[in-house]
Amino acid sequence: MGHTAYYAHPTCFKHDMGPGHPECPQRLSAIEDRLLITGVDMALQRLEPAPAALADLELAHTRMHIAALRGLTDVLKEDMAAGGPEHAQLDPDTSINEFTFQAALLSAGAAIAATDAVLAGEYENAFCATRPPGHHACRDKAMGFCFFNNVAIAAKHAVERHGLKRVAIIDFDVHHGNGTEDIVAGDERILMVSFYQHPFYPEGGSTSDASNLLNVPVPAYTKGMDIREMVDTVWVPRLLEYAPELIFISAGFDAHREDDMGQLGLVEQDYVWITRRIMDVARQCAKGRVVSCLEGGYNLSALSRSVEAHVRTLADV
Repeated sequence: MGHTAYYAHPTCFKHDMGPGHPECPQRLSAIEDRLLITGVDMALQRLEPAPAALADLELAHTRMHIAALRGLTDVLKEDMAAGGPEHAQLDPDTSINEFTFQAALLSAGAAIAATDAVLAGEYENAFCATRPPGHHACRDKAMGFCFFNNVAIAAKHAVERHGLKRVAIIDFDVHHGNGTEDIVAGDERILMVSFYQHPFYPEGGSTSDASNLLNVPVPAYTKGMDIREMVDTVWVPRLLEYAPELIFISAGFDAHREDDMGQLGLVEQDYVWITRRIMDVARQCAKGRVVSCLEGGYNLSALSRSVEAHVRTLADV
């Protein structure tokens, strides 16, 4: 068995939401450069995913939502051919270009492929360095830079198609994964645990009291040691009690203290520590099986350093 798979695809660089948008192709370039310069890439098995199929997306999304995004893409391409704009706006923060739909299919496809490979025993864990991210994408709505919910699709794939009885989703992005909550709330086969800055985007934070959710709001300027204490006293006991057979990570790095998108105070060593604790739980309950998917992180330097720390820990190098 190999150790860590690394999923990436060139089309994920082509999705673009316009000049100055924080969720930009340079995020992936910064990660690639950092892994190359530090030599961490040598420890990874690089793989290209296939795009997710309609049946894959329908594990977590309505057919109407999928069709609307495809249709909007077709209209955009027709308008561009006639000299129209290169982007179509979905909300004030989120837009598509001609490559967005295919990049979103590949991001979801990477999460599915990583799940298949880890469950097959080909790799102990995997990291999906793809974009667009996914954890704000609801069952029937794109929002917050997200179109399809990569982690939720993969989690549903694990329980529906692989027959796992218990999987966990751990979300450490600075923003609440409202889309993941929308999709998995009430599904006892999937436990979601997270922390997120509150009050913050999306407005309201966690809105469900479903028993399979453990979403912990923390105030602005919370630092790493406080997050570590919460992980040890709140997350870990619940995860060990639940005993997931596979762990997914919504790996957002915008809780870093250098990231202006949020106001939390994590640093690289906090991401190392959190990753190790997740891996400890995975080794106790899930044969070490972890699938991690990139979410947020918008300060390019902090993002690249944090992803390196996270992936280096996964790969044990």
